[in-house]
Amino acid sequence: MVDYSRGFRLTPMQKNYLGKQLDRVSRSFAILIPYIEPPLRHYLAVAYLLCRVADNIEDCGQPNTWKQERFTEFSDLLQEPQDAPGQLAAWEKHGWPGLNQEERQIMGVAHGLLLWQIYAMIPDQAQGVIKQWVGVMVAGMNKLSEPDEQPCFVQRKGIAVLETEQDYNVYCYYVAGTVGALASELVVQQYELSADVSAILRTRADSCGRSLQKTNIVKDFVEDVSRGVCYLPDTWLSIAAYAPLELRGADLPWKTRVISDVLHDLRDATHYTLALPHHVVGYRRASLLCLFPAYHTMLSAARRQDTLFTSAHQIKIARGAIAQCISDSDKVLLDDEAIRRYCAAMEDKIYAALPRSA
Repeated sequence: MVDYSRGFRLTPMQKNYLGKQLDRVSRSFAILIPYIEPPLRHYLAVAYLLCRVADNIEDCGQPNTWKQERFTEFSDLLQEPQDAPGQLAAWEKHGWPGLNQEERQIMGVAHGLLLWQIYAMIPDQAQGVIKQWVGVMVAGMNKLSEPDEQPCFVQRKGIAVLETEQDYNVYCYYVAGTVGALASELVVQQYELSADVSAILRTRADSCGRSLQKTNIVKDFVEDVSRGVCYLPDTWLSIAAYAPLELRGADLPWKTRVISDVLHDLRDATHYTLALPHHVVGYRRASLLCLFPAYHTMLSAARRQDTLFTSAHQIKIARGAIAQCISDSDKVLLDDEAIRRYCAAMEDKIYAALPRSA
């Protein structure tokens, strides 16, 4: 393993800051990040938090023109992080409607400045990867407000809905596939992976990130609809006569289609994980800790298919299931065939939980 730290050393206070911020915005990511070897662990933590800052801009309940201005300022900070004190002070003056307290805090000086300072410390080669792929994410988010750009939204029953299946996949690429590409490039750098392995990771990175985003879209369906947005495509919803948008559910074939689409990408995510050499042990374990909970979430969806896309829609898995995923990942970490069997068995369980009439 090559040392790409090049003088990059965090103080205990800086490490504690990253850990606390991750725990605030994503407990699932906070669980897996300690398994990854430094400095990759810290590069990915910073990158993830920067992506969450971009998400905050997109999720804020301000007009599109306002968001575009903030995205431009964010992109400028990626290039010149030393300007963060002044920019964050300016951001504090905005109300940031629609964000919770913790999301608003990272947009200001007291809680956000250290993130940009740590980002500025990252060596050029790794920082360049973060800058490139977070920049692609931001460019994609900027397109959300452009009617002639993909991904395109349409209005249905007062809710903004992605128009086509292609829009669905493009959206997931921008918000999650880019993260998969970012992580893959950093892994290739740190471990000096072969050209063959690197090619597989780069090819599968999009669907790997997309599978996790689609899992979250299904999981958070009711929450998203309640705030006026739906990421499942209009071309699918029209088949269900838009009943899911009114939280009246859908027929079993429609639900099976949604779940099967996620499973298709999870298979690619499995191939991605299996392509990681065994000496990339920390990132391999972290990948399993993304993959296994996603399968369990889809199993929860299948087992609760009667309430899917209704007001009783709830498929978030319990802490006990997360603990089981951690235990399972430890058991199969370096056994490729065991990983294949595990994921195949989960898919079989998911389809078995859906009535045969599907």
